[in-house]
Amino acid sequence: MPLVALTGGIASGKSTIARRLAEHGAVVVDADQIVRDVQQPGSPVLVDIAEAFGSDVIGPDGSLDRAALGARVFGDPDAVTRLNRIVHPAVRAESARRFAEAFAADPGAVVVYDVPLLAEARLNDPWELVVVAHAPAEVRRQRLRDLRGMSEADAEARLASQVSDEARLAIADVVIDTAGTMADTQRQVDDLWESLPDRVGRRA
Repeated sequence: MPLVALTGGIASGKSTIARRLAEHGAVVVDADQIVRDVQQPGSPVLVDIAEAFGSDVIGPDGSLDRAALGARVFGDPDAVTRLNRIVHPAVRAESARRFAEAFAADPGAVVVYDVPLLAEARLNDPWELVVVAHAPAEVRRQRLRDLRGMSEADAEARLASQVSDEARLAIADVVIDTAGTMADTQRQVDDLWESLPDRVGRRA
C-alpha cells in the first residue's frame, strides 16, 4: 500500500503526470481540490479565514472570493503564514482520511498525493516515494505566458513566490523531466509505474 507524493512548481507538468498515473490505475488525491473542499461556505476554515483577513474575502453567496484573498496575501509572507496555519491542518486531516479510505477499499492500491507545497509544508510525512515534476524556470515562465495568459511580470512573480527548484529537487526520489514533449513525459511516467514494485514493494 504505497503512498507516493507528487510535487512540482507552477507549470511544471505535475497534473500531466498525475493523469498518466491515474490511467495506470493509481488513486490520485488532489491537494488543491481538498483545499477547495475544506473552504466550502460555512466551514470552520472559511470562518477562520474571514476572521483573519476580513469579511470582504467572502463573496455574496457565502463562498470564498479567491481573487480577493489572493490579493490580500500575495507577496506578504506573514499573511501567507497566517493563512497556512488556518488551512494546512484541515487539509492534512482530510488528506489522511482520503488516504485511509483508498487503502481500505483496496489494500494494494497505489495512492498518489498530488501536492504542490510538499517542500514547504509536508516534508516530514512518511512518503514511500517522492516524485518531482521538473522543467527549467524559463520553460515554466513561457508556459505561464502562453497557456495561462500571464504577463511576463506576473509569471516571474508567481515563480519567485514559490520554493526554489533546488529545494524541491533535494527531496526527490524520482525526477520527471517535463521540458520535452508530452510523449517524453509520458514515457518517463510509464517507466516509473513499471518500476514501482521494486521501489516501494507494491503488491501484484
